[in-house]
Amino acid sequence: MAPFKLSALIAALPEHETGAWGPPSGVDSSLNEVPYAPYSKGDKLGRMADWTSDNAKDGGNQRGGRGGYNRNYRDQQVYGAGTSSLFSYQHAEDEASFSVVDNQRTSSKPRGSFGRGGGTIFRGRGGRGAAGQTSGRGGAQQQATGRGGYGARGGRGGRDEGRFDARGGRGGRGRRFGWKDYDKPQRNRDASVNIKPDWKMLEEIDFNRLAKLNLETDEGEDVDSYGFLYYYDRQYDKPAGTKAAEKKLIVQDRVFFNPTTSEDPVIQQLAEKDEATIFATDSVLSMLMCAPRSIYPWDIVIIREGNKLYIDKREGSQLDFVSVNENAADPPLEVAEGNKDSINSPQALSMEATFINQNFAIQTVNEESKFEFDNENPFYSPEEESEPLGSKAYKYRRFDLSLNDEEPVFLIVRTELDAVMKSPNGEDLFLTVKALNEFDDRAQGSGGALNWRTKLSSQRGAVVATEMKNNSCKLARWTAQSILAKADLMKLGFVSRANPKDSNKHVILGVVGYKPREFANQMNLNLSNGWGIVRTIVDMCLHMPEGKYVLVKDPNKPVLRLYEVPLNTFDEEPEQEAIREEEEE
Repeated sequence: MAPFKLSALIAALPEHETGAWGPPSGVDSSLNEVPYAPYSKGDKLGRMADWTSDNAKDGGNQRGGRGGYNRNYRDQQVYGAGTSSLFSYQHAEDEASFSVVDNQRTSSKPRGSFGRGGGTIFRGRGGRGAAGQTSGRGGAQQQATGRGGYGARGGRGGRDEGRFDARGGRGGRGRRFGWKDYDKPQRNRDASVNIKPDWKMLEEIDFNRLAKLNLETDEGEDVDSYGFLYYYDRQYDKPAGTKAAEKKLIVQDRVFFNPTTSEDPVIQQLAEKDEATIFATDSVLSMLMCAPRSIYPWDIVIIREGNKLYIDKREGSQLDFVSVNENAADPPLEVAEGNKDSINSPQALSMEATFINQNFAIQTVNEESKFEFDNENPFYSPEEESEPLGSKAYKYRRFDLSLNDEEPVFLIVRTELDAVMKSPNGEDLFLTVKALNEFDDRAQGSGGALNWRTKLSSQRGAVVATEMKNNSCKLARWTAQSILAKADLMKLGFVSRANPKDSNKHVILGVVGYKPREFANQMNLNLSNGWGIVRTIVDMCLHMPEGKYVLVKDPNKPVLRLYEVPLNTFDEEPEQEAIREEEEE
C-alpha cells in the first residue's frame, strides 16, 4: 500500500491571496443561469412524484379550501421548502386538456358537493329541500324552501336558512346547547356572604387542582355516641312507583338539633382532652369533600385556636338547606331572571326540599320501638323544649389524616344517623334517610327529569341516573355523610307534589335502599379525592397564625378563595338583628 503524504495533498489545494482555506471566491460562469434553492443538512427526503394528490389543471390543491396545505406532511415544512416551485415542471400546451378517466361506478342518485366535514342529507322530519346545494366546511345546505333537516347522525338541523351540521349539531357551527339558549339571561349569582374590604385573600384554588388531590385514609373509629333511633318502618319498602307504595307526606312536630362545630359541647370536651387536631361536622366536611361538584355559592368558617382547627359554618348558612337540580344543564331560574313561577325558584325549592327531608325522616320510622345509645342527646333539654325529640343519633368518629408517623394529624367529625332496622340475621343495621323531591317535570329547571308517577316503577334506573346528573353535588354529600357515619344502608325516598302548582302537599311514591359504598361507585364519587381536599385546606390553615378564616366558593366560577377575616366577623350580625327587632317592637 502506497504511503499517504499530507504535504502532497496540501500542495494540490488552490492558493488564496489572503491565505485562507476553502473554495475559491469566484464562481464558475456556467452556473450563472441555474436557479439555486437554499438547503439544510436536516432536510427530510420527500416524494419524487406524488400521484395521490388532488391537483387541478393549474396545479393547485382544492382540498376544501385549505390553501394547498398537506397536513399529512406538515412535519416536513423545513428550510428552503418555499423555493421548491423554482424546479416545478411546466406542462406543455398540448397536455393542458389531458385528464384521467375514472372507470368506477358512480351512484345514480344526485349528491351534494361537500367540503371537509360534509355528509349525506337524510330526509328526516322537515327535510323538504332538494339535495345538490353546495357548501363549504362544516356541512351542507338545503334549499331555502326546506324547514330544517337532520344531520348525518340524526341530529335535527336548525331553522336558520335550513342549515344543518354533519355531526348533528344545530346551525352551521354545530350548536350543542338548548333551544334558544342565546335568548336566556346570563346567570350571575350573588355570593353566599358579602366580601368586606378588610378581608385579606390568602389563597385562590381552582377546581381542576382539587380534582387531582388524593389521600388514602382508614374507615375511622368511634369515639362516642349519643341519642337514640327509632326502627325503620318496612311498609315503605314496597315497589316504588306502584299504588301500594304511595303515601301522603304528613307534617309532624319533632325537634332536631344541628349545632355548629365550635358550639358543640361534646367537641369542646374532646378538644380539651386533646383527642384530635381537627374538628368538624359531617354537613360541613361533606361539602368540602364534594366541592368540585358544587355550582351554587357557599362558604365555610375555619377557626384556629392554638394547634386546634375547627371547620365550622356561620348561622343561617346555605349548608343547612338542600339544593334542587343544582347540577342540571338548565337549573331553575331566579324570579328576577325571568322565572314566572315563584314556587320553582331556587330558594323556594331549597326550602321545600329541606322541609320534605325533615318530615320524611320522621314519617318512615316506627316510634313504638327504640334503639338507645350509651349517652342521651347532648343538645336536648326537656325543661326548655315543648316538642318531642325526633329520631337522631350522633356518632363522633375519628379519622387519621397523617402523612407520616412523625407528624400525626387526626380529625374528629360529628356524624348523624336517622334510623335502625333488623337484618335477616337479627343484627341491627344503621340507616341514613334522605328524600329526593319532584316539583314539576314540565317546568323550567326540571333538567329533563322523567315523570316519576309513570316511570318510577318501570324505569327506576333511568330516574336515578337523571337525579345523579341533576343533583350530583347533593347526592354526593349524602353519600359521603353516610360513609363518614359508617351507615350500613342509605334509604332514598321519592317524594312528589300532589299538584305541581302546590308546594305544600306531597306524596311519597316509594323508597329505595342502597349501600353507601356501592352508590358512591355508581356516581363516580372518590372519597380519597375528598380526603385529599380536606388535608390540603387543613395544611393551608395550620401554617397560618391563629385567627378566623373563611373559605368562599365563587358564585360564578369553579374557584375557592380563602380569606383572613377579623375575629368578630359574623358575631355582630345577630346582635344587630336583635337590636332592630327591639326597636321595631
